Amino acid sequence: MASKNVMVRFSDGRKYPQLGLGTWKSKPGEVSQAVKDAIDIGYRHIDCAYVYGNEKEVGDAITEKIKEGVVKREELFITSKLWNTFHRPDLVRGALMKSLQNLNLDYLDLYLIHWPQAYKEDGELFPVDESGKIQFSDVDYVDTWKALEPLQAEGLIRSLGVSNFNSRQLDRVLESASVKPVVNQVECHPYLVQKKLKEFCAARGVLLAAYSPLGSPDRPWAKPDDPRLLDDPRLKAIADRLGRTVAQVLIRYQLERGNIVLPKSVTRSRIESNFAVMDFQLSKADLELIDSFDCNGRFVPMTASLGHKHHPFENDAF
Repeated sequence: MASKNVMVRFSDGRKYPQLGLGTWKSKPGEVSQAVKDAIDIGYRHIDCAYVYGNEKEVGDAITEKIKEGVVKREELFITSKLWNTFHRPDLVRGALMKSLQNLNLDYLDLYLIHWPQAYKEDGELFPVDESGKIQFSDVDYVDTWKALEPLQAEGLIRSLGVSNFNSRQLDRVLESASVKPVVNQVECHPYLVQKKLKEFCAARGVLLAAYSPLGSPDRPWAKPDDPRLLDDPRLKAIADRLGRTVAQVLIRYQLERGNIVLPKSVTRSRIESNFAVMDFQLSKADLELIDSFDCNGRFVPMTASLGHKHHPFENDAF
């Protein structure tokens, strides 16, 4: 193993590797090799989702590595997410079972509600009307959460969490949950530090997991003049001084804040360098400087569902 996995502890007592491989936007033809490379390199945490459309290939890679004896199932920590069209309580079990089938697993280590807003059921993953506008469902995510709790009791899920929930939404779940969410997975990087949300989560025993920690430069809606985190000269200066890549500095930044971090790559050399981050530290001055880059710079605003009553970023809640 190139680098040792540092573990964090969830409020339910379970441990989880702090650094994982993200698989959003990893194409089906590439993701299987990326996951195999990651497991060979030493990653034990793979972050997946039904809507990514590549869980089958991720599952093939996991199965192959277990079969080869490189890793045991119990050494792996696999996350997936319940998509917006499956929020209705009677659809939750089927959606989970489909992800388990795709991944060729008997259980998930962590299952998240992917977004708080529900979409129209029984059709496409992105159901649209004649004008191309996303069709909403009014299912309350609290009811979705209550449908997940028995699946954990059955042993199909080890830990439960949420993703893209703002503070008010997380509070509503916590108020009515029998099983508390252990994680809120949100976009997080130096342009969107999430200081208030992190403090809010920490006070309630919920860990923050950072997706798009490198600024998601390959997001499909990126415009040519959008700021690129990986090209930020202030980050390059820190990286050059430490003899590291900007990506390594960005990953280390999240680790030192106590966040779970999920960098995505399908390139073996980058998957490897993104994992080699346990043998250096950022100074207090570095961390404070990087914190100061915060400008509410959200790269994943989910504009498609603006207007939904449960859209997490449309009101003044953080």
